[in-house]
Amino acid sequence: MKYLLLFLLQVIVLQHCLAQEDSLAFVHAKWAVKKIAPGVELRQCWFDHSLFGSNQNISILEIKLNKKNRIDVEADSTHLKPTSAFGVEHDALAAINGTFFDMKNGGSVDYIRLDGKVLNETRLGLGKNTGRTFYQKAGIVISPEKVSIEKWNGAADWENHLPGEDVIVTGPLLIEHHIRVQLDTISFYVNRHPRTAVALIRNKVLLITVDGRNQKAAGMSLSELANILKWLQADEGVNLDGGGSTTMWINHFPNDGVVNYPSDNKKMEKSALYTPGMDLDKLPPDTQKWDHSGQRPVANVLVVNKKK
Repeated sequence: MKYLLLFLLQVIVLQHCLAQEDSLAFVHAKWAVKKIAPGVELRQCWFDHSLFGSNQNISILEIKLNKKNRIDVEADSTHLKPTSAFGVEHDALAAINGTFFDMKNGGSVDYIRLDGKVLNETRLGLGKNTGRTFYQKAGIVISPEKVSIEKWNGAADWENHLPGEDVIVTGPLLIEHHIRVQLDTISFYVNRHPRTAVALIRNKVLLITVDGRNQKAAGMSLSELANILKWLQADEGVNLDGGGSTTMWINHFPNDGVVNYPSDNKKMEKSALYTPGMDLDKLPPDTQKWDHSGQRPVANVLVVNKKK
């Protein structure tokens, strides 16, 4: 028993040391910084086996909420299209993919409100659940002067009473009032995947993509993603749809504006396993290809616009 306790103590000390190394690697990383517009800045960094013991590629779009900038939700109730197409259609400065959606029939499976009008209701009973699934218990609420991240209060019609002009239900919640949220141990949480997230820091909104399923980018577990938000000193933070959907687009940038490395890379066309409407994340990824192609058509996005 004594040796078991000693072993467990050594494991805890080792984990603590590794966490410190990762936080230092993140904080002291040399980020490439580009100004997109007044109050809008892109930061990117590739970590060469130096973050969580793996290669990682992170893009962070930082938006200061002021009289010039605003965040909006854009969505289509039936059709799917790439994040870049949403951005171009709405003449946005930038965009990232939004919440979870129906790959076969289109439209979000989570609540979407645009300009005060409900576009999609939350679909309950997804998968093995009879009520809300794990990614339907938080929401991003957008008003003209404010963006907030809200936690499900347990009410069946919770999202209908959120006060914003634009609302997008998503999840899970990662940071609440500066504190990391306790996460489950299901595979979606603990396996590494490409990830998309939103974090709030005082008057700033951070739109974040983490690339994955590639030799140059391992992707992250949700616990690792929560660590990133914590090291960014986020007040609040929430996960969005990830996997092959993870895309960050910036208007007038090279590669059709895609600045991260989406993991789909036309794998639908190449895979004999593909059938229409299937979950594309179940197809084997192309771990070799590393470029800006392969955007997955999605149902909704978050966009950065100049205030009119």
